[in-house]
Amino acid sequence: MHITGRRSDGYHELQTAFQFLDYGDDLEFEITQTAAISLRESMPDVNDDENLIVRAAKLLQRHTGSQKGAVIGITKRLPMGGGLGGGSSNAATTLVALNQLWECGLKRAELAQLGLQLGADVPIFISGQAAWAEGVGEQFTPISPTEPWFVVIKPDCHVSTAEIFSSAELTRDCEPITISRFLSGEGRNVCEDVVRMHYPAVAQALNWLAQYAKPRMTGTGACVFAEFDDQQQAQDVVDNLPSDWQGFVAKGTNRSPLTAHALVFNQPNVTARC
Repeated sequence: MHITGRRSDGYHELQTAFQFLDYGDDLEFEITQTAAISLRESMPDVNDDENLIVRAAKLLQRHTGSQKGAVIGITKRLPMGGGLGGGSSNAATTLVALNQLWECGLKRAELAQLGLQLGADVPIFISGQAAWAEGVGEQFTPISPTEPWFVVIKPDCHVSTAEIFSSAELTRDCEPITISRFLSGEGRNVCEDVVRMHYPAVAQALNWLAQYAKPRMTGTGACVFAEFDDQQQAQDVVDNLPSDWQGFVAKGTNRSPLTAHALVFNQPNVTARC
């Protein structure tokens, strides 16, 4: 995560990379003939009307004028507040799935433009291709990095993205680098030093993981991760995690599960992997 400048509207100019995991939430869609949008079960500490899944469905409804609705179920696996893009991925999955189930006929590029209204990370999950991102995170260039096994750790804290991006200590004048330099191992997450200062639990997780591999932080955190050559090596690390941390092993993939699998969106009920 490089920050190369700050725009007059307050948004930051970024250089960052996105790669997907073969691990995520599942969403299930039941289409209704009324316009109501509802969740089968509410998520803890999130008002339904503020949930990105519901907001995405209602945004598509308004944009297309669809009179259909949906009851949406979620099997939550990704830790909330970890910076893994779970909310953005769920919003993208909702737009892609309902676009087909409601027979709206929007192209992926149109869905990506809609998704940008929900968050800067939503379009990457709609495109479904690992990418180098610039601008505010919405300008993509496809990349094909290696696909290692990852250990992902969620310390017992939530990091406020707004707090980190508004911090006076944040570096905002990084010299831009090229994609080839990034893929050869250059670059760093400029948010990490700020998060370490304000969130000791994240610093502790980074220091702990450094025993096994080079640790890095996801965006503004709180999750931290490291790469491993094989699944068992990664699983051995997770098996040694402190008991009050969440963690899991996942395979990196350059195609998102949403686009990598042949999902059939012509049934009254469908389950989509985010």
